[in-house]
Amino acid sequence: MKKNGKFYITTPIYFPSGSWHLGTCYTTVMCDCLARFKRMQGKDVFYLTGTDEHGQKIETNAKNAGMTPKAYVDEKVGKLKELWKLLGISYDKFIRTTDKEHVAAVQKIFTRLYEKGDIYLSEYEGHYCVPCESFWTDAQLKDGKCPDCGRDVKLMKEESYFFRLSKYQDRIIKHIEENPEFLEPKSRKNEMINNFLKPGLTDLCVSRTSIKWGIPVPFNPKHVIYVWIDALNNYITALGYGSDDEKLFKQFWPADIHMMGKEIVRFHSIIWPAFLMALDIPLPKKVYAHGWMTFSGDKISKSKGNTVDPVVLSDRYGVDAVRYYLLREIPFGQDGNYTNSIFLSRINTDLANDLGNLVSRTAAMIGQYNGGLLPKASARTSDDDKLIAQAEGLLPKITEFTDKLLVPEALNEIIKLAQACNKYIDVNAPWILKKNGDTDRLNTVLYNLAETIRIIAVALTPYLPDTAEKILAVFEVAQGNAGFDSITKFGGLKQGIAVTKIPPLFPRIDIEKELKIFEADALETQNAQLAAAVKADAPSADKADKNEKAATETVVDDGMISIDDFAKIRLKTAKVIACEKVEKSEKLLKLTVRLGAETRTIVSGIAHKYTPQEMVGKNVIVVANLKPAKLKGIVSEGMILCAEDEERNLSIAAPENGDFPDGSTVR
Repeated sequence: MKKNGKFYITTPIYFPSGSWHLGTCYTTVMCDCLARFKRMQGKDVFYLTGTDEHGQKIETNAKNAGMTPKAYVDEKVGKLKELWKLLGISYDKFIRTTDKEHVAAVQKIFTRLYEKGDIYLSEYEGHYCVPCESFWTDAQLKDGKCPDCGRDVKLMKEESYFFRLSKYQDRIIKHIEENPEFLEPKSRKNEMINNFLKPGLTDLCVSRTSIKWGIPVPFNPKHVIYVWIDALNNYITALGYGSDDEKLFKQFWPADIHMMGKEIVRFHSIIWPAFLMALDIPLPKKVYAHGWMTFSGDKISKSKGNTVDPVVLSDRYGVDAVRYYLLREIPFGQDGNYTNSIFLSRINTDLANDLGNLVSRTAAMIGQYNGGLLPKASARTSDDDKLIAQAEGLLPKITEFTDKLLVPEALNEIIKLAQACNKYIDVNAPWILKKNGDTDRLNTVLYNLAETIRIIAVALTPYLPDTAEKILAVFEVAQGNAGFDSITKFGGLKQGIAVTKIPPLFPRIDIEKELKIFEADALETQNAQLAAAVKADAPSADKADKNEKAATETVVDDGMISIDDFAKIRLKTAKVIACEKVEKSEKLLKLTVRLGAETRTIVSGIAHKYTPQEMVGKNVIVVANLKPAKLKGIVSEGMILCAEDEERNLSIAAPENGDFPDGSTVR
């Protein structure tokens, strides 16, 4: 295939801790999806990820483990690569900051900036956060602690080299303001300009003498080069910048997208551009800082003890179930909440019911009604035309969404086509066509279903590669014949091919049973953590007596809840986009509501007060993390908040500003 331009995408390089959670995987899976998509568009893609392996934290952890720093990081990096392999991450290069090519290039960069006068020797005194590897001024501390992670900081004083960051302040502001797509989403742009750039930048400490595990400054070896010049420059050293072969650098730079979590956007949108300006290198086209994955409203992190293990989820429910959740559930650019119930519900509704059931039903009907061979379509009806038009329009829609980084919306379009196929089956009822002997119509329906499924599978390939491959194999479609150019027109499948039955792609889950398993696992983990804490901090006899006395005192339950209980409730603004009465019910309305990039069905007992016509277009507030429940055969995925007086007069709770964006968090 002739290459249609280039595409260079990067994740931040990860600290090799050896323990990663679902939130860590989000950036990498999203970038993998984009890289795969661009390859299918015919782009020459370079996808970079890797590890940041120097610094005090690594040095300390290795010492505590009784290992050399290099042996320590080698072990951890191996585990990270295993995780990326499990999740199907198709990176083109995995860079390590201990790679000799990177080390040599970083030393050249440091020397060049020093000779240019952008690096100078001075003395640093300030507050240092070891876990974040960040220096902070008094004004930047929050309650005397690190403003990023909330941990204690150390006051440090040492001789250091400094980079003249302040010199580039005005140029960075100008670039951000004149290039609105450089830093996204817009909220990050405003944050960087108002909170960091306009208040004024101070020069940046770029070397350390108090640690030894790092790249030595070539002309003053008692200093090691600090993380800013070491780690950030991986994006160009990975392409050969500063080496004898800069072919890849000339081909792929500037990067099309640097993607990272919002907590490190300052480094990538201020410090990194300043280095590039000092080196006379063009800036990347886009820096995108997505939101956090949260667990019950709190950021998922190892230090908070609320991690979700991607390996456990992948082993139990399949890799593509995990990929789908990450890509579909989180509104891109915003925080997204993880709960076990939402994860399992997504598998059942979208993957098992809409997609997996469609493939199984279609393959089974072709096997039963036509001996397992794909029949020939004949005359088309308006039902066929509608389905075919939706299938042929899928690629332009997912391309528009994915190019704008609206991946959840792109996946929603694919699932909508699967839902249309299921409705097409219900309307045309192939089993009745078979019974009535209407062979021509039956063959047309079966062909149209198979061909639409082929289009769905090709479209799914960047997002769920394993699932797409399994579906295509059902219809004897080799991956080499499954490019985007194959789904621009309906009719790619050939009559007479053998259609293979396969086990369910996503077996339906007993959600209640699985949630009990999650709860048991969580309880076991909590008990282990509690036992460890008790062992580490056994109470004195006096303290034990007081605890025993407190435990025997009667506590009256007055119905009050703690702030921790309230924090578990996730309230979101939503917009009602469709509404209808529930059959055989005088009280219930079935509402379709939009929460940002997500659409849900909610059943609400407000029909005695509001008509369906009145509800459409209304802004409401919903409980977004309520366990799904079935009412009158309809799965309800939340609750609409209302006020009610003693006479059952209702008033829907809504944001004061009617134009407030749906999907916003209510606090």
